[in-house]
Amino acid sequence: MSWKWIILVLWLLYAVAFIFLLRRPPPRGRRSSRVSLGERALRLLIIGATGGTGRQLVRQALEAGHQVTAVARRPAKLNFSDPKLQVAPGDVLDLRSLEAVMPGHDAVLCALGHKQFFWPTKILSEGTANIIQAMQSANVPRLICESSLGVGSTSGQVGLIGNLFVYPLILPFYSWDKLRQEKIIEESDLDWVIIRPAKLTDGAARGQYRHGPEVGGYFMPVSIARADVAAFMLEQLRNDRYLGSAVGICY
Repeated sequence: MSWKWIILVLWLLYAVAFIFLLRRPPPRGRRSSRVSLGERALRLLIIGATGGTGRQLVRQALEAGHQVTAVARRPAKLNFSDPKLQVAPGDVLDLRSLEAVMPGHDAVLCALGHKQFFWPTKILSEGTANIIQAMQSANVPRLICESSLGVGSTSGQVGLIGNLFVYPLILPFYSWDKLRQEKIIEESDLDWVIIRPAKLTDGAARGQYRHGPEVGGYFMPVSIARADVAAFMLEQLRNDRYLGSAVGICY
């Protein structure tokens, strides 16, 4: 056997092992929330507001009539305004900055992300731990957090290219931190929902997509527009169907 075949076999073994190591059983759902948010307009805190999904969350929440506090390390990047929008500086790794803006909100929508793919990082997990601590101190009851398909019970369900190349080569450290992030959320006493989108695109919202604990595919790639992800996250503010669970979403 030539060295090329040896490398290929070793890579396939590594990719398969990576998929199995990322897999965790799904969390147990909770049927009803501790605090009902009713049908009134809400005060929402949005983390990661300058990212792709975060911008969609801000726009759609404002269109729905909610009061929004958008938290970002560089607020100037969120280059639009609205009477119902407050833009606040904040860093998820700085607990005090979160505690300063958290009081008075009804829920937190987290679209936290970064581009530090190629070395170990705990930005997502440590940042989320700070978010939860600030929420608990301010008695903010509900957290809707964007994670990623291919993590936890959906490991391996991102298509062949994702399984063999993207996740084990480009996103291994990111994926491990996503797994830690989800575990921290699951262990909290908040009313939480974890949203696991497929490959994110900037396309227009379709309004029709698949969602559930087992969506995705092992061979064919799957995707979802950020606009649809944001709409689905906002739906979870009042819908208890997936409360206390992680749900995948894709076309």
